[in-house]
Amino acid sequence: MPASMRRHLMLLVFASITLVWAITLLSSFRHATAEVEEWEDARLAQFAQTLTLLDQNDLTALSKAHVDAREEYGRGGSNGDDDKLPRNMLFQVRDGDGRVLAASPDLAPLGAWDPPSELAPQPRQGTRMITLGGAAGAGQAGGQPWHTYTLHDGPSGRTVRVLEPANTRSDLATGAARRISEPIAFALPILALLVWISIGHSFRPLRILSTVIDAREVSQLEPIDMGRSSSEVRPLIDAINHLLSRLRHSIVRERTFTADAAHELKTPLAAIKVQAQVALAAQDTLQQQLAMERVVQGVDRSARLVEQLLLLARLDEHDRMPMWAVALDGLARDVIVAKEDEALRKDIRVALVSDARFEIVAEPVLVNMLFDNLIDNALKYCDSGDRVEVAIRRDARAVLLTVRDDGPGVGIEELGRLTDRFFRGTGASSTGSGLGLSIVARIVEYFGARLSFGVGIDGRGLAVEIAFPCAASD
Repeated sequence: MPASMRRHLMLLVFASITLVWAITLLSSFRHATAEVEEWEDARLAQFAQTLTLLDQNDLTALSKAHVDAREEYGRGGSNGDDDKLPRNMLFQVRDGDGRVLAASPDLAPLGAWDPPSELAPQPRQGTRMITLGGAAGAGQAGGQPWHTYTLHDGPSGRTVRVLEPANTRSDLATGAARRISEPIAFALPILALLVWISIGHSFRPLRILSTVIDAREVSQLEPIDMGRSSSEVRPLIDAINHLLSRLRHSIVRERTFTADAAHELKTPLAAIKVQAQVALAAQDTLQQQLAMERVVQGVDRSARLVEQLLLLARLDEHDRMPMWAVALDGLARDVIVAKEDEALRKDIRVALVSDARFEIVAEPVLVNMLFDNLIDNALKYCDSGDRVEVAIRRDARAVLLTVRDDGPGVGIEELGRLTDRFFRGTGASSTGSGLGLSIVARIVEYFGARLSFGVGIDGRGLAVEIAFPCAASD
């Protein structure tokens, strides 16, 4: 069964409330018990003080009676908050010479203060707990604890001792605890239900959000609008809307890319078909050979376009390739040598300007393709007799690669579109797919470098500058 946030939160809240209430109940019971103990001790002291004021006849009459220490008597109620068993209070009064003036008859069986030799001549005044054997008149078992209070009255010279059973004291504390616990016992289920409903109400925006998302069509990528929502749900909605926006832009980009790729592939394929038809229809051998050469050129152009499209798709997938330190000057020299025939055919001079060995952390195949596209782009758009310069240098923070020429260049208004896929400048006269600088921009982004455009050699042409992060070993 999948985990439920509502159930989990409910258990945590209910367990916390139960724990706090249990601690509160225990603390209340302890405080109530302490208050009752203090009140009972004060009542013993008050009874002892009363005995110091009675004369001999009253003391004798009182000793023959039973002094019930209960504060509450059974009233037949259902709350149980009463003292059901008799609780006789025992006492002994002595004069200044130690003679017993009056004493409860039940003291003798308990062995309490009689004979006097078993106790100290002058017991310590105050309340204390003692254990007495035998059985009290109330039917209590022997060896039970008793609360006792001793009072030395100076004006009368009397010593008064009062006892009452400790284990039959008033159930006020127990009643207080019961009165507190009973509402809690009834309130906990009600509170649990209210907490469950409250949590469910709090999760209602999430249920609405899931319903809205589930009801959407695959093509419906507009932002989700739920009006006013809580601060906890709003970040989730914003994150989903941001994801939908990126997905929408990605789909639009891919659709545009597919349409442009199909258009670009259609042109060379149509040219190949025309040249193949010419070759089939031609009677002249030279004309057939020329048509077939153009077919091969068209195939080469289509193959390069497909290769570039596959590279862009691979880079767009963000697959990370292993990278290591590579020397820029060596890769640049290899590409210049590979393009030498094309440069000689167009009478374009290509020069490498680098006075040191500079390394970057990169993937060599991608760097080689970067140089290939930059130099190929410069050769395509330069005229006969122009120059192309590849410069590698370093500043305080990066290794700088610059490829510039003194060709016709591009207008300032077109600089911002040079990295758009399939974009070709208005003055472009050579054939091309318009993917070269798009691939360069993706490779630069892949390596975490920085791409910028400027003016080329002697204020003419185009300059492409790439700032690579320095290798760790530099």
